[in-house]
Amino acid sequence: MSSDVKSMHLGKITSFFIPTVTLVGEHSAAQIPDRLRIIGGKKPLVVTDEGIVAVGILKQVTDILDASGMVYAIYDKTVPNPTDKNVEEAFGVYRHEKCDSLITLGGGSSHDCGKGVGFLASNGGKIHDYEGVDKSTKPFPPYVAVNTTAGTASEMTRFCIITDTARKVKMAIVDWRCTPSVAINDPLLMMGMPPSLTAATGMDALTHAVEAYVSTAATPMTDACSEKAMEYINRYLRRAVANGRDMEAREGMCYAQYLAGMAFNNASLGHVHAMAHQLGGFYNLPHGECNAILLPHVSEYNLIAARRRFGRIAKLLGERVDGLSANDASRKAIEAIRILSKDVGIPDGLVALGKRYGKEVREEDIPTMTANAQKDACGLTNPRTMTDKAVMEIYRAAL
Repeated sequence: MSSDVKSMHLGKITSFFIPTVTLVGEHSAAQIPDRLRIIGGKKPLVVTDEGIVAVGILKQVTDILDASGMVYAIYDKTVPNPTDKNVEEAFGVYRHEKCDSLITLGGGSSHDCGKGVGFLASNGGKIHDYEGVDKSTKPFPPYVAVNTTAGTASEMTRFCIITDTARKVKMAIVDWRCTPSVAINDPLLMMGMPPSLTAATGMDALTHAVEAYVSTAATPMTDACSEKAMEYINRYLRRAVANGRDMEAREGMCYAQYLAGMAFNNASLGHVHAMAHQLGGFYNLPHGECNAILLPHVSEYNLIAARRRFGRIAKLLGERVDGLSANDASRKAIEAIRILSKDVGIPDGLVALGKRYGKEVREEDIPTMTANAQKDACGLTNPRTMTDKAVMEIYRAAL
């Protein structure tokens, strides 16, 4: 472990969370009903969103369920940045239909909403009761998570992010019990993803890998996952954005985002996510693009705490760093992140991102977002202490 990141975890007990079974590859979705039955599910609630319905992915999955004779119910009203109201509504369907298990189908939003249902189905109460770390006390219902994007890794993590509509804050729920029993990544379900979504989710995966790599909770296991994830993202993301039918690139990004998920699921994240969550909560902006815009700014701030690690990141992202000083090599990482972000079409700032989605990102909201970001659990493992002043300056620089 590099000396410029805390090595306190060597010689101490660390944890590593991951689904019991993971399937990756073409036609792996065909195993959904069998895998659910093995873990005790008989009538699942399928949690998804209208976009998945519109492009025909839900029908692909329900055809599989129908062919197997499995009875199911559907909740397809999940919104981007799913809300507490989404969770309550979906749980209402779960109870009304007398479901006993879950299938989540989509990207991070569908998985997070479904995890919210799982908390209420097994533990009761309101989703707000589980904000924080390991607040549940009872096991989840049988749960299969089927991924349709290559970025969030929500199909395999112990993270659940739900927007509290009253506070306009994204609640970070971290709980080992919400880790899906079975995670499925079938690249055939990802072929229809548009370039913009491919780019956003791919940059989300890069953010996971980078933040986990420089996290104060990094371990040799998470390092291995982060490094391979970054290597694969550099190799395959541009190709996947350029040609969504490139099966090798799609499958490569399946592995990349899953490896990045393995990394941050265990090493946690940093202030990119702490700050991006506020942009999602305030303006309902897409999480992946918020991460992509903030990543070079926060990374530049973190350089002095992890120069050697950022030098390694630069090399994994294709930069030539041999013969460079640690300082110069680390700055190449920031350059590489910015180049990749530009290549795949990420807006160059938060104002431009807001305009793309009809939102106004306001400088006057920065103090409130800063206060909320400083309370976000993701910031606890940032490698450099983040002051309120620094957070506000980063938000302004990213505008």
